[in-house]
Amino acid sequence: MEPMRGGVAPKTRIEGPRPRLGRADRLRWGETATGRSPWARGRILAALAVLTAALLVFHSAVPNTAARIGSLLETFLPWLGLAVPLLFGLALLRRSALALVALLLPVAAWASLFAGRTAAGDAGGHDIRAVQHNVSDVNADAEGTARVLSDSGPDLIALEELTSAALPVYERVLAPEYPHRAVRGTVGLWSKHPLTDVGTVDIRPEGVGKDWNRGVRATARTPWGDVAVYVAHLPSVRVQWHGFSSGRRDESAGLLGEALAAERLEKVILLGDLNGTVDDRGLDPVTTRLDSAGRGFAFSWPASFPVSRIDHVMTRSATVTQVRPLPATGSDHLPVAAGIAFDP
Repeated sequence: MEPMRGGVAPKTRIEGPRPRLGRADRLRWGETATGRSPWARGRILAALAVLTAALLVFHSAVPNTAARIGSLLETFLPWLGLAVPLLFGLALLRRSALALVALLLPVAAWASLFAGRTAAGDAGGHDIRAVQHNVSDVNADAEGTARVLSDSGPDLIALEELTSAALPVYERVLAPEYPHRAVRGTVGLWSKHPLTDVGTVDIRPEGVGKDWNRGVRATARTPWGDVAVYVAHLPSVRVQWHGFSSGRRDESAGLLGEALAAERLEKVILLGDLNGTVDDRGLDPVTTRLDSAGRGFAFSWPASFPVSRIDHVMTRSATVTQVRPLPATGSDHLPVAAGIAFDP
């Protein structure tokens, strides 16, 4: 034993086994307990990423024969992008490089379809502005609703679900700024510009009575020439136990498409609650004849938590430059405002 120096004993170095790292500490991106690489694991997640991309790009290939599943998918198509952050988190937990790379596919697919709608601002300005609103037949505040719409200052205001009790209120509040109007059944158009050639647009599905009037057309005399303005309210759709019920809506869209195809004026504006999104193939008779793009998603329904835009402003020989929702009213829909630039 080494003697003490200065009365202090030297520290004794004790050798022993190093503490063992836990299994979780040893697992890294490049190693697993079974020796599988990051490119060999997460195959199911990668397959789900590829499936998400395929549904985004090839949604029209999903059959509509059984329960109209294709239309149901297309109604909420932008929300399919929520699968990306979910799969991204699972890929990180799984430490799967394969799944992370595969996620580039749905990201690119979503961006190609919807990136243009996320842009803010007015693309190139506008000539006139229009507002579309399903005011709801149970709206208890018709006067307040009318003021919200008129305060936004559009040239054209289209309303659906007008009732006999509420119509006089809208007429009284809107008349000072919008002296020209065209009303047929439960739909109406108010305009700052003179309206002529007012007529009913028959979009009744088979079996519906003659008192069902949800379409009106008028010629607006604007500084940019005569414009055919249509207001339409297509039948509602339902998600039921046996699938997506949109047969009557699709039939009515076909009739509206025929009316638009027969329109003789070059400039056309369609305002309406079409009970479907621009991605829904059920509206193809309408969307294939008109421009329905515009910047912004402008989800309009339901007003309490908007997840879909079924209220539309569409044009021919003009461009929808911007679409945005307006403040909530007493309706279950949000009003939608759009800028419109006429082609030179």
